[in-house]
Amino acid sequence: MRKDSKIYVAGHRGLVGSAIWNNLKQKDYTNLIGRSSKELDLMDAVAVSKFFQEEQPEYVFLAAAHVGGIIANNVYRADFIFRNLQIQNNVIWQSFEHKVKKLLFLGSTCVYPKDAPQPMHEDALLTSPLEYTNEPYAIAKIAGLKMCESFNLQYGTNYIAVMPTNLYGPNDNFHLERSHVLPAMIRKIHLAKCLMNNDWDAIEKDLNERPVEEVSGDSSHDEIERVLKKHGVTAEKVALWGTGRPMREFLWSEEMADACVFVMEKVNFEELKGDSKEVHNCHINIGTGNEVSIADLSAIIKCTVGYKGAITFDASKPDGTMRKLTDVSKLNDLGWTHQVEVEEGVKRLYEWYVQ
Repeated sequence: MRKDSKIYVAGHRGLVGSAIWNNLKQKDYTNLIGRSSKELDLMDAVAVSKFFQEEQPEYVFLAAAHVGGIIANNVYRADFIFRNLQIQNNVIWQSFEHKVKKLLFLGSTCVYPKDAPQPMHEDALLTSPLEYTNEPYAIAKIAGLKMCESFNLQYGTNYIAVMPTNLYGPNDNFHLERSHVLPAMIRKIHLAKCLMNNDWDAIEKDLNERPVEEVSGDSSHDEIERVLKKHGVTAEKVALWGTGRPMREFLWSEEMADACVFVMEKVNFEELKGDSKEVHNCHINIGTGNEVSIADLSAIIKCTVGYKGAITFDASKPDGTMRKLTDVSKLNDLGWTHQVEVEEGVKRLYEWYVQ
């Protein structure tokens, strides 16, 4: 990519897209294009076609997606498969139609089987059943990955698919039902600390920014305490879902963005496909190769936030996959490795959140 190449970042205001956008700006790329969901509905094929016709981007980062945590994935199953298929079908097809030079498709490590050998190598894809709770989302992402691979093989395009591990960072989603585990825990433990300290100004500010079940900072204290307790948050304790035993890998979103830009700048499909007659699994894992239990992560967050109450776990609630660690040897061999460990990342994210 040249510094003045026209680059479209789909989903540039989300956790992933905003990090890529900022990384590109820091690297002095000057011709970036972004559209909010209100400005461009990526599920609307006609609107996406018109956008590509008018803007003619040379490079595309496909970071837009319909995402959520374990509860949302399991409850809104149709939304997760339909919306993600629509988004990626429209963007990938229009990239092909308008001769985009290179596209980077962002998937997720949930594409790997529930019982995949750990750490999960790229070759584990499609070897056994998926985790049920997020199967629709995973199938959509597998379809996007295979679409990139198939266009490359049939038409000679240069579409690269990357599978980031669990991400967290600035512009994360802190919704108590629909967010991923790490930001949800940060918010719950922060609110519990505020309740313990009787800091109603901070609680009201938090709920005015992100209401919970339509309860805002303008609601009565009794109503606020009721809805927070429903989500496991009281002054004395924070109740989290599951046993606390699952192991998870977490990558700071700004590092994920750096890896994505690195791949876009340095890596091409021809280098990934090898010499085999049957080409499979040309995608690239992005992660740290390190893991932490949910219980240990909650302890890190509790210490960072300064909460003095108890952390408990509700074993009647689902854990999801017990272990999800990526094999990042392919990415490391290509020349990129992570730097930010989870203790430092939690500190950074909590500082961002309270500000």
